[in-house]
Amino acid sequence: MKVTQVEVGPGGDGQRLDAWLVKRFKDIPKSKLYRIIRKGEVRVNKGRAKPETRLQAADVVRLPPLTQTQDDQPKRVPDRLQQVVESALVYEDDDVLVIAKPSGLAVHGGSGLDFGVIEALRASRPRETLELAHRLDRDTSGLLLVARHRRALIDLHALLREGLIEKRYLALVKGPWNLGDKYIDAPLLTDARVSGLRKVRVGEAGKEAQSHFRPVDFFGSLATLMEVKIDTGRTHQIRVHAAFVGHPIAGDDRYGDHAFNDQIKAYGVERLFLHAQSLSFEWPNGKTFDVSQPLPLDLNQALERLAMHRRQVAAEKHRSGATRARGARSPKAR
Repeated sequence: MKVTQVEVGPGGDGQRLDAWLVKRFKDIPKSKLYRIIRKGEVRVNKGRAKPETRLQAADVVRLPPLTQTQDDQPKRVPDRLQQVVESALVYEDDDVLVIAKPSGLAVHGGSGLDFGVIEALRASRPRETLELAHRLDRDTSGLLLVARHRRALIDLHALLREGLIEKRYLALVKGPWNLGDKYIDAPLLTDARVSGLRKVRVGEAGKEAQSHFRPVDFFGSLATLMEVKIDTGRTHQIRVHAAFVGHPIAGDDRYGDHAFNDQIKAYGVERLFLHAQSLSFEWPNGKTFDVSQPLPLDLNQALERLAMHRRQVAAEKHRSGATRARGARSPKAR
């Protein structure tokens, strides 16, 4: 087989490169498709491209010879994973599914993972055309939108590009937040790699990224619970912005404070404390969409332990103050 040049055409206009390849080569494992993209074997208009590259109808994609070998036989999504994802479904209508994604579960396969949320959904609903409308970090829990047909996907992507989907998160950050309601406008560079892992950083040449941080609850000098609303959806955006202003997120092993992470484990924070709690927007037809999801049990219990610690500290200060006051009123010994 030879290298081929394929025009994307109207059917692929606006699609991500990885999604376009998956539809074209249904018998080739996704891991292999991601591998040939990373190696530069797939090119768009003669240039290297990334999985998230958006295609246009007139684009020409260079495709290497792709044939299925014995090792390429697609693996079956485990029943257990399908059950986990289906049980995490919190809302569905004719246009979308909403999954309360557990922490630790990737949204899609790739980078050494065979399966994620979308593969499990497609396996359990083989007659549907399902596409991720957006993404969440693997370690982030919370609401994930999945489009059930092409029109819904196009509408959702348009709303995301225009910043018309309101996404709110809860995050526990290091230390007492003293910045008030803080709007962070700091561009992000996503091309750096540390020990083979993608690491995002603030940089003038990066893509624009805006986050709104608002303190919700204070836990003394130890930590602060924040509500975060994002105008853009860059990779690791909240995590990098939080660290940028000196308040890294609890449990963040990539951008966080290791000493703080070790300290906060005593209160039950064993993973990244970042939760996508709500999604709201208005469809082009005027219909409103609003769904929310409370904190998972593990994060909620951690907050309860922190609140108990706060009460204990306050009680100790009260006792110490009362003791000093009694001492000040006692007559001096003669």
